[in-house]
Amino acid sequence: MVAFRATLFLFALALCAGCGGSGQTPLTPGASRLLPAGVNSLSASQKLSHVIVIVQENRSFENFFAGYPGANAPTTGCALPLGRAGRRNFARQIVAQPHFRHASSSGCPSGDVTVPLVQTTFQKNADLRHDWLASMTDWDNGNMDGFSKWGGTGDVGYTYIEQSQIQPYLSMAQQYVLADEMFPTEFGGSFTGHLTLVAGTDDIKLPGRAEVDFPNHAPDDCDSPPGTKSSYITAKPYRKRYGFLGPFPCFNQFNSIAQVLDGAAVSWKIYATRVLNAGFWEPFEALSYVRCATYTPPHNCSGFGSDWYTDIIAPQTQVLKDAANGNLASVTWVTPSKLDSDHPARHSDTGPSWVASVVNAVGESSYWSSSAIIVVWDDWGGFYDNAAPPQLDYRGLGIRVPCLIISPYAKQNYVSHVQYEYGSILRFIEEVYGLPAGAIGPTSSGYTDGRATSLDDAFDFTQNPRPFYPISSKYPISHFLKERPSNEPVDTQ
Repeated sequence: MVAFRATLFLFALALCAGCGGSGQTPLTPGASRLLPAGVNSLSASQKLSHVIVIVQENRSFENFFAGYPGANAPTTGCALPLGRAGRRNFARQIVAQPHFRHASSSGCPSGDVTVPLVQTTFQKNADLRHDWLASMTDWDNGNMDGFSKWGGTGDVGYTYIEQSQIQPYLSMAQQYVLADEMFPTEFGGSFTGHLTLVAGTDDIKLPGRAEVDFPNHAPDDCDSPPGTKSSYITAKPYRKRYGFLGPFPCFNQFNSIAQVLDGAAVSWKIYATRVLNAGFWEPFEALSYVRCATYTPPHNCSGFGSDWYTDIIAPQTQVLKDAANGNLASVTWVTPSKLDSDHPARHSDTGPSWVASVVNAVGESSYWSSSAIIVVWDDWGGFYDNAAPPQLDYRGLGIRVPCLIISPYAKQNYVSHVQYEYGSILRFIEEVYGLPAGAIGPTSSGYTDGRATSLDDAFDFTQNPRPFYPISSKYPISHFLKERPSNEPVDTQ
């Protein structure tokens, strides 16, 4: 903790010195353009006109920010004693209803042991299991000690990345906002994480049936071979998983923010490592509204939707040029290449520099004065986190991930303790463009953009817009502009 505080203090001194199927149409908001109540909500619409969401991979909050001053990020974790932990002892298919844990004086559940989080590097940390069953094991019914069931502690999930390797993220937190209560919509891995980041739901049948984990055949989207199946979990029986018994992964069962933005004539783009057959990198390739001109279930996807050629952009490095050349859309998602994704076991430390390059490209452009940049990770990656996620429905919330919020109107060196979920990002987008909260769909149908708390706590729209100071990083923007497009999926779990 002392070292962390010293690092941030020195940095501060330096700074001061220097869904939708083919039959569906875009969702049109009400003519009144209702705005959520509150000064910040109104000001978000008045001050901002660009939202950029940068999505990275597979990190828990504490794996990056353990010891961060003012954040809920202890440098120790809770573990089951060796005799109780076992090895690779997965949670049962049917999970008990959540309950509040009874903590000992250490803050851990009674009978647990406290273990230190061990410093590691991008080059050394392993790719831990992070599908739905693994999340159930780690969560351990809210005790947050099941990480120890995978083996040892310091050599498995009880780790954090060396500060020098994530310095760009620390700089962003110091200059802007670090949110320490961001939770995924659903337990589990990357597939559901990306879907819910753009749709706020992945319910494939009501009531109580949600997509979970990757389908059984690549490329995990509308271009998968006939017969490809997804998996799902149910509300009744509670959180029972049905492996590869779900629908073809060309989803028309739920809407996404794409319909809402199209209906409101708000431009959007998503930047991905490649366009065709890239799996859900990006997620819109698994949504029939965007991928298909016409779609007849179970797997007849013909042509491309009207957004395909204008809004799905590859390679992802094009965002760096578009920011400089004035070609950004109003709403932008940026997904990484496999190498730059922060994904464990890639033996690459380029992820923080990649994010810094995107932030710098926007910050040094004409878009800065009207922008909010949100950096979020798609799942926890199997790494330890102490924060028991609130359980809002049978899907989750899932295990906590980092979130950075960057804007000329963002508070400075501020840790937001407001409970956020992925739907909070969608609700914030709705606020900025004067759309009703819950514009994608009703909470009663599984959508989360209506129930979620927006990101308003991160902003002070009464302040003068702050000038942008470039984020220093190990690898310059030129490194990424020269990077060859990748044909590898960023994750498969």
